[in-house]
Order: sequence, then structure tokens, then C-alpha cells
Amino acid sequence: MIPTSYPPAEEMARLTARMLLEIKAVHLNSAEPFILASGLPSPTYIDCRKLISYPRIRSTLMDFLTVTVMRNAGFETFDNIAGGETAGIPFAALVAERMGLPMTYVRKKPKGYGRNARIEGVMAEGDRVLLVEDLTTDGGSKLSFVDAIRDTGATCAHTAVIFYYGIFPETEKTLGDHGVALHHLCTWWDVLEEAKLSGAFDAQTLAEVESFLTNPRAWQEARQSS
Repeated sequence: MIPTSYPPAEEMARLTARMLLEIKAVHLNSAEPFILASGLPSPTYIDCRKLISYPRIRSTLMDFLTVTVMRNAGFETFDNIAGGETAGIPFAALVAERMGLPMTYVRKKPKGYGRNARIEGVMAEGDRVLLVEDLTTDGGSKLSFVDAIRDTGATCAHTAVIFYYGIFPETEKTLGDHGVALHHLCTWWDVLEEAKLSGAFDAQTLAEVESFLTNPRAWQEARQSS
């Protein structure tokens, strides 16, 4: 079923943050920072993959994501929903089901045998494709998926994620320069606010996280040089 009436974006952001905290998908550690895929330290880490194991939360968030995309991009804007390997695949399938559209997925690189394809499923030339992922940090990893979609002759002007870091100012410009609009449910700022209200973490940890979110590059550089 296609959802058409849901709370305002601000309320969906608050509820999304609350759900992520409830299932302990949010990890904060200022004393022993996490190392991100970029090799840089961070006192924050989020695991959206956990969502697939919680049916009520999973269903609600997929309703939220579907209605967010339709509100922002249009109700008849897409012909195909593509998930990015691997975390985006289940969420793309759930969004495609709600929108009544074909679902495909995009490999990070060709599989190296058979058709050597990056696109799995049926994607036709001229299809208007929505790329669905679990999250985005600086937007860079999305570009390879978008290019693989476009190489088929399809178009991809939108990507939707559950979680957007919201702390790197270049993210939306990086995507925008590539002709891609970003749609998301919540950011680290939403999670921080909800964490403060819920008492999920101690005040010292939250203060350190807020320092990181305010100026992430400086926070990372200070800890790399120490």
C-alpha cells in the first residue's frame, strides 16, 4: 500500500531518531572513537542494518521514507527502485513494494564472471530510477551507484536514505553537482536531540559528540595528530 498521509518531516525525523535509539543502532563513544571506512576517527557510529530485524519499526520507517520521497519528488516520478549493495537492498525492496514498482540492485563492482554485470534485475533504457541506501555521510559512495545506473541508459536524479550525517557541508553539493537530489529521514542532530531528552547517554559523551558534530574535520584532525 502506498502511504499518502503522514506526519510533518520534523516529526518523522524525531520518531526516526527515537526508533534508532530504541533498538540501539546508535553507538557513541568519545573515549575510544570508532574508525570510519575513510580511516578517520569518530565518536559516533550508526548501524541501520539492525532495522531489518524489527518489523514494526522497519515498516514504519519504510512508510516514512516512501512518503518523504513522494512529497519531495512527486507521485509519478519513478519507474524503478534500485538498492545499493549491500545495505540498501532490503530497503529498496520494501520501498518498491510500497510504490508498486520494479526493484533492482547495484553491485559495488562487476562480479567478475557471467555477464559481469553491476545491475541485477531488469532496468530498461529511459527508466527513471530512485537509488535507495541505508545512509550517507559525504555522498561520495553514491556517485558510483548513480553512474552504473546511468550507464544502462536509465536516469537517476534522486537518492533516498534513512540516515544522513548532516554534518559535512559538501555532501549535498557533491550530489547536486552530479545531478542527484538527496532525501532523508533524520540526521545526527536529530539523534543528538532525542538522546539528550531520553537520557540514553551520559552528559560528557553527549557534549563530546556535539563538539564533533559542530566541527567534525577539526575534531578528527586533533585526534589523528594526538
